[in-house]
Amino acid sequence: MRSTIKVLAAGAAAATVALSLSACGSDSTANAADVPAGPVANISNLQGEKTEVILDQSFLDGLKSLKLTPGVLGKATLKSGTLAFPITGGAATYYTPGTREPYVESTIFHDGSGISLSDGKTTVELTDFVVDAGQSLLYGDVSANGKSVVHDTPLFILNGATLEPLKVDKSAGTAVLYGTKVGLTDGAAKLLDQTYKTDALKENFPIGTARITLKLPQS
Repeated sequence: MRSTIKVLAAGAAAATVALSLSACGSDSTANAADVPAGPVANISNLQGEKTEVILDQSFLDGLKSLKLTPGVLGKATLKSGTLAFPITGGAATYYTPGTREPYVESTIFHDGSGISLSDGKTTVELTDFVVDAGQSLLYGDVSANGKSVVHDTPLFILNGATLEPLKVDKSAGTAVLYGTKVGLTDGAAKLLDQTYKTDALKENFPIGTARITLKLPQS
């Protein structure tokens, strides 16, 4: 699995978390001296919680028009138009927006779960997702009717322009990143078009909006 990711991406070195709620809510025009140089949150060993994608209606309508039935694999769930994949490991670091680029870094693994698309004849499975926000991509493995097609390939584009500030809930022991837009990569769109004999899917075809819930280490 790749070791660099950035919807959140890579660099947490210690198993500590430094949280500064005032920094999360600080005005972007604040003086540099008022903003901490280090990370607001730093989790080097993610343990639990999930990545969700609230599906766009256009994606659901597209599946219906193509007569494709979505499904879930492993411990993934699909409820009320929201896909959820358990986080199985990784790291995440969050800096005050405006202090550096990228201001979110991470490696987030979702081993053993994924989604399927079927037209009744061919079932495509997308599994073992890895978020690489540094490249603004989500990687995964692809198989068709049980046979491997490609491993660790870019499947989804991650557009963090609409990412909201980190929200920390100390009582729940979680930190949430919400707002990243998810769309198909050109390669994934072409693969699905080829498989299902259509030309309806294009690069950046909207899939939904991501919400990543990270479990904070217990102090």
